Amino acid sequence: MGLHKFSIPAPSGVLYGMVHMPEVEPRAIAVVAHPLPIMGGTMDNKIVTTLAKTFAELGFIALRFNFRGVGESSGAYDEGNGEVEDALAVVHYAQQEFGELPLILSGFSFGSYVQARVAERLHGHATARHKLVLIAPAVGRFAMPAVPADTLVVHGEKDEVVPLSDMLEWARPQQLPVTVLPEAEHYFHGRLHQIREIVSRHFNGQTI
Repeated sequence: MGLHKFSIPAPSGVLYGMVHMPEVEPRAIAVVAHPLPIMGGTMDNKIVTTLAKTFAELGFIALRFNFRGVGESSGAYDEGNGEVEDALAVVHYAQQEFGELPLILSGFSFGSYVQARVAERLHGHATARHKLVLIAPAVGRFAMPAVPADTLVVHGEKDEVVPLSDMLEWARPQQLPVTVLPEAEHYFHGRLHQIREIVSRHFNGQTI
């Protein structure tokens, strides 16, 4: 599996990230967004890197990146609004670089909120079809939009940052299935292998 850095122009200046290349002919592009920058979230978060590696193992080109103001990426935290533009810039870069493959938008916590908004922006546009993978999305803390019915949502039963009750309150009107990991908390300590398994099962043998 190949791993290399990238830097791209973005509304805030320059964004930096990493590309995980699969060992097989790519069948999709996956863009992974990290948790809240002002709480120390970066593209090196263990859930973000687990997702990127899992997507590459599935045969996807996986990109993770630092939002504006994080690491070497220029700019400053923008409460999700500028971060949506950052994620869109990475999506457009990936599509220009690797072609119009099916697109997976994935995120952890704040990153899930950003990606749900990116999906809204892409809906109906002349772009590759896309799917969402949201890990512990920050509902309640941010105004999460509704998401497509085939979205994969994973949440911890004992999440101390985003209570499961808040998650279900958001999911219920959408009749959106949620995969709940018993006893798991927000950062899924000791449970990363289960996230990997759930995501792999979701896409294995599936036409994207």
